[in-house]
Amino acid sequence: MRAKARKDIQKSYPLPQFIAKLRRLADALERDRRFEIQIDGERISVPARAVYNVEHERTQKDEEIEFQIKWSNPR
Repeated sequence: MRAKARKDIQKSYPLPQFIAKLRRLADALERDRRFEIQIDGERISVPARAVYNVEHERTQKDEEIEFQIKWSNPR
């Protein structure tokens, strides 16, 4: 199997679309199921065993909250 290329993408969504994505994620988490999402044309499949965390960053001008989902891909 080919190694996947490195990626770092950030995309903004209108509030209703963002809410729908969060709702689908929450539904998958509650059911202990895999979560699937398409980002930049690529279908991403997040395993139920992923690690979920929240990050808060602050600078002089801005604040940011990131909901992060991390997992390792088997080789």
